[in-house]
Amino acid sequence: MALLDNDKDVLPLSSIAELLSAKVRTLKMYEEKGLLPPKEVEGSKKLYSINDVKVVAFVHYLASVRKINANGIKYIMEMLQHHMNESHRNEFLNQVETTLESLSGKDISDIEEI
Repeated sequence: MALLDNDKDVLPLSSIAELLSAKVRTLKMYEEKGLLPPKEVEGSKKLYSINDVKVVAFVHYLASVRKINANGIKYIMEMLQHHMNESHRNEFLNQVETTLESLSGKDISDIEEI
């Protein structure tokens, strides 16, 4: 049995924003545009898993650093979801995570303010 369940929904969007050095409003905008994984409201907040954080970070990177619009991001996310098996998708998101770790939060927050 694994010590951590990376698929368990435990993090509110505000915590993810803090982890990514992003604004909550920015992540809510992604959510409103359907760019984040769909979630049911549990209690008073939508909660996300550790694996969802990787997806949110990728979406944030595409929007804020690569300047890809919402339709482009939706297309990329559909390709990941529907044309990659789970192991390849996880491998890809792990590679993305490694790339994003090389960017500092300050770099991304500077880009958000432009």
